Amino acid sequence: MARLFGTDGVRGVANKELTAQLAMDLSIAAARVLGEAGAFHGNRLRAIVGRDTRISGEFLSAAVAAGLASAGVDVVDVGVVPTPGLAFLVNDQDSDLGVMLSASHNPMPDNGIKFFQRGGVKLDDFLEDQIEERLGQQWQPPTGAGVGRIDAQTGEALVHRYIDSLVASLGEIRLAGLKVVIDAANGAASLTAVPAFEASGATVTGINNTPNGLNINDNCGSTHMGGLQAAVVEHGADLGIALDGDADRCLAVDAEGNLVDGDKIMAILALHLKAQGKLHNNTLVATIMSNLGLFNSMRQHGIQVEQTRVGDRYVLEAMAADGFTLGGEQSGHIIMSEYANTGDGVLTGLQLAACMASSGRTAADLASVMTTMPQVMINVPNVDKMRAAIDPEINQAVTSANRELGDGGRVVLRPSGTEPLVRVMVEATTRDQAQGVAQRLADLVASRLAF
Repeated sequence: MARLFGTDGVRGVANKELTAQLAMDLSIAAARVLGEAGAFHGNRLRAIVGRDTRISGEFLSAAVAAGLASAGVDVVDVGVVPTPGLAFLVNDQDSDLGVMLSASHNPMPDNGIKFFQRGGVKLDDFLEDQIEERLGQQWQPPTGAGVGRIDAQTGEALVHRYIDSLVASLGEIRLAGLKVVIDAANGAASLTAVPAFEASGATVTGINNTPNGLNINDNCGSTHMGGLQAAVVEHGADLGIALDGDADRCLAVDAEGNLVDGDKIMAILALHLKAQGKLHNNTLVATIMSNLGLFNSMRQHGIQVEQTRVGDRYVLEAMAADGFTLGGEQSGHIIMSEYANTGDGVLTGLQLAACMASSGRTAADLASVMTTMPQVMINVPNVDKMRAAIDPEINQAVTSANRELGDGGRVVLRPSGTEPLVRVMVEATTRDQAQGVAQRLADLVASRLAF
């Protein structure tokens, strides 16, 4: 049987793969696993539950809260909050468990469940496997005073604590004089991103920050940058910030409307932290999907890059293992361990703006530290993604392509951790070469791995 947990929790179409019953069962199993592991203080577990703005989050978060309370867990339901905000509150409130209902950048019909343990840290593979094993098992639920309580009254005040923490991350730096456009993707940061930037001194224009339950990620946010690029130019802004549905990603736009992706943001922050003596071991942690241009730029500035598997959880694991202070993904998941233990799009945007404010340099000037190598990504859907790594013809073709590209390029072929497809990424010295090699491999994947 396929593993229920992917690289970022459990995801599926809400009310189809991801039902209220599954949400409840997962929550009960999580409470039992963490409770039996002694992962709580006091007599009973305490949990915080949050969600993004998808309409399905309303019934799924209710199911999660019900499941946890039935397992004897006291629950605070904070409502709509960014995923990193939920992680912050789990740590800030000394809670034993956090549950976030979100499918991040996925389309509105999807939803997902992410669990956080004490300290606001995502569960490791072992604990997720333990939760899966408990699903459907017989158990003896508590009764009477043993059941949990659900508090839906204190959530707003807790969300304001998260906003205050974002502003505090800037220290003495103020963003006065910076004009910023923020695209909240009609998602979880619709009520937090603009206030955080305004409280930091910036002049802010918010777009796509009127969620209605149906419009999250709908032609907006970090997966659809065109609207933000146009808005930055239209408003004469210095910087544009694009978030995704749960606001753990940040991509940026300079004053001319040019994209500043996660790799360039990491390059900017790495140099900034190094200059302050805060880049531990002069090392940046990035995944295998980061552009070769990032590795080249960091090497030129005396910064090492440690590579991990794709997924911000693996970046975080590498950072925690060696005490590194900065890591992330090209997609905009950026982790700054001084301030947070998960990717936080609003925090990243604030720190990028702080680099501009403290240096007096434009976003374009700061981003010029890195030259992006031509990169082509092709997603191949409707294939048996689990056979991608073991098919002999595909492996031979990848080896041959890497030989063809030489030192000026590379191939990364991997199954998606959250969607039923295989990703083919190729970098080369020219875009035409990258496109040609990527298309050739994608066609082979489609033919060899078709169901």
